Amino acid sequence: MKPLNLGIKRTTLDITLLAVFVSLVLIGTMAIMSAVSGTSFAEQILRTHFVAIILAVVVFILSWSLNYQVFSDQWKVLYGIMILTLIAVLIIGVSDRGSRSWFRLPFFSIQPSELCRVGLIMVMASFLHFNYRRIADPQVIIKVCALILPMFALVMMQPDFSWVVITFPTIFAMLYASGVNMFYLIIICGYAGISGLFPIMWTLFDLKPDLLDYRVFSFLDGLSNFGWNTFIFCGAAIVLGYLVWYSLRQLRIMAPTFYVLLAVTVLLAGFFSGVFIDKQIKNYQRKRVEAFLEPTSDPKGAGYNVIQSKIAIGSGGFVGKGLFSGTQARLGFVPERHTDFILAVVGEEMGFMGMLAVLLLYLIMLYRVYSVALVSSDMFGFLVCCGVFSMFLVYLVVNFGMIVGLLPVAGIPLPLISYGGSNLVSSVWALGLVESIYARRITVV
Repeated sequence: MKPLNLGIKRTTLDITLLAVFVSLVLIGTMAIMSAVSGTSFAEQILRTHFVAIILAVVVFILSWSLNYQVFSDQWKVLYGIMILTLIAVLIIGVSDRGSRSWFRLPFFSIQPSELCRVGLIMVMASFLHFNYRRIADPQVIIKVCALILPMFALVMMQPDFSWVVITFPTIFAMLYASGVNMFYLIIICGYAGISGLFPIMWTLFDLKPDLLDYRVFSFLDGLSNFGWNTFIFCGAAIVLGYLVWYSLRQLRIMAPTFYVLLAVTVLLAGFFSGVFIDKQIKNYQRKRVEAFLEPTSDPKGAGYNVIQSKIAIGSGGFVGKGLFSGTQARLGFVPERHTDFILAVVGEEMGFMGMLAVLLLYLIMLYRVYSVALVSSDMFGFLVCCGVFSMFLVYLVVNFGMIVGLLPVAGIPLPLISYGGSNLVSSVWALGLVESIYARRITVV
């Protein structure tokens, strides 16, 4: 589909959006340089970071100059490439911290799941675009699930839980923007909530074993062992669903049988997904959840990162200690200071004003992506912008929530700021797509 041409002279580049994300990259580069200066791996980190910047520039130019609608036409090819890539990384990829998520190349490594997140946004946007007139049909939602579940399963096999944390809300937002029935969105949220609730519950039992003195908690704790407790739970869910359906019939409330069956299916599917997630969680990831549930349980272990990041940010005051002058970060008190906790470096060295500047730049970037969505020439471009907007919003909320202890540590970088070549390239790719949509927008007098 060719964009509508009204014969009006217009710019082909959103200068504000470009200036904002370039500014964020510059701030991130300075923070990374400060965070790793004096370390034995500083040269390697900086070399990889600058190589990633060069690749990101190339990717941005290509994605901006290329008509974004090509991805809509070739979404099946893109989807196939992503699936094959995620399978390949499980076979020939290298492990890091227990996750097989990387392809090791001569000068740098690539994490394909980061690129596949942006690819999935385009696949979902194209599928929803082509099925827009049938969006209320339950079969469309079933097909959406059939598209995303293989990717989620392959990523979980690595495992890469942070990918799911960012990607699920992004897909949910795209479904909402496309006009999917709210009932189906509630069902999807219910499934996700149940899937996450069981692993958190079992982690809480490990953290507080005295709770198992109560029979109900002891019963719930045994569900993951696939013993009699599991059979009883599944049977009870089915019986409860039947009783609800029967009671509604007796009260002459003619609720469709499909809804009751769907509710029971979601409960059981969420439970088994929760068991799968619980089995895939690594020890250090479980420690992060424990530190969130009980911050004082391990102040020198899992809770150490958040405690030290708060100290670093607090010590920065209003204007900070100055670039390359932070003590908490530079002396190694803040772990992962160039990746997950890069905001601690910004807060200590640039102070409250630096944190506020990063936040404002992100908000401006989100506003510009939102504005481009409104002038997109087709539904595909609109949904891509919705996906990119949601992705960066979730990144922002998770990172700011993590450093102040409102959210558990999830090992999620802050795009354009944190060190991470794959994340930087994928983020700039996403923004390049937005610029491509802007360049081919509808211009109204």
